[in-house]
Amino acid sequence: MTLPDYHFISAPLWLVTTLHLLTLTLHLAAMSCLFGGTLIALWAGIRKQWAGPDAVDFVRVLPAATAATVSLGVAPLLFLQLVYPRQVYAAAIVSGWFWLAVIGAVITAYYAFYRASFQAHRTGQVSLGLLALAALGLLYTSLVYSSVFALAEQPDLLRALYAKNQSGWVWNPALGAYGLRWLHMLLGALTVGGFFVSLLGRHSSAMAATGRAAFVGGMAAAAGAGFLYLLTLDTDLAPFMRTPAMPALVVALLLALAALHFHSRKRFGLSGLCLFLSVFGMVYMRHVLRLVRLRGSFDLAAWRVAPQWSPFLLFLVCFMLMLVVLVWMARLFFRPDEDSA
Repeated sequence: MTLPDYHFISAPLWLVTTLHLLTLTLHLAAMSCLFGGTLIALWAGIRKQWAGPDAVDFVRVLPAATAATVSLGVAPLLFLQLVYPRQVYAAAIVSGWFWLAVIGAVITAYYAFYRASFQAHRTGQVSLGLLALAALGLLYTSLVYSSVFALAEQPDLLRALYAKNQSGWVWNPALGAYGLRWLHMLLGALTVGGFFVSLLGRHSSAMAATGRAAFVGGMAAAAGAGFLYLLTLDTDLAPFMRTPAMPALVVALLLALAALHFHSRKRFGLSGLCLFLSVFGMVYMRHVLRLVRLRGSFDLAAWRVAPQWSPFLLFLVCFMLMLVVLVWMARLFFRPDEDSA
């Protein structure tokens, strides 16, 4: 009996790559609003910068933002597994128990957000303890993902770790390969979260000021962490600088500055668009860097392409329907309450 051959990509590489980058950008945007917004709400609550109805209304958004983040995270993970199955699967096996614990961390964060939302609606007070618990769950998830995906780009280290220990309790020891990148992601989440907070609180001076400070400060800190991360690339830096990622970096930085400019003039639509495109540019650079790091052990062009259009059509239909539902739910959520008018 001849077994089926699964060693092919079921769509042209350009389409798979485009969809991967786009869906990952959407996921990171939602994740940043959720995680960055949670950190800002915690900080504002500790310093008592804003509370009362504004804080309650913001906390009520977080469960829905969690659902959107999880839903939008499925597609980029599937595309990653489609193109890099051996690397990602092997890295997840080496750190298997840490990887599986992400499920518990996300469920805990989801529960904490719902509990905080119900409690805030009932009492008018925001539980900082529940927000801190949710933030810890998201923090753990982000760290595991950074560790595992960085390990997937180091096949020699991956083989050495697995040969030494197959327990699934192995953590990626090469912190220098992903530590600053993880910090850059956290600061980027704080930046997008600041935009999100200032958008929702645009009619509240205290809330808008808190979001604006996080937006500006987070962007400056993220730029610094990103620059330091580039300096840690060592032998990968020279080939990376010869790729189209460097012009993309310049464009992404200009878009980030444009987002600041429009935000200062309260043109939130243009600011949000520039910020989203800037994040897309960062995602593209991350994609290019992965290819640079895997050179010599993996050739993206070596994949055999055997299009299967019906599954991709089904995906596109379902994906577009999901986006429509998310927009519809957001409009329902933010629609003024007619009964209170």
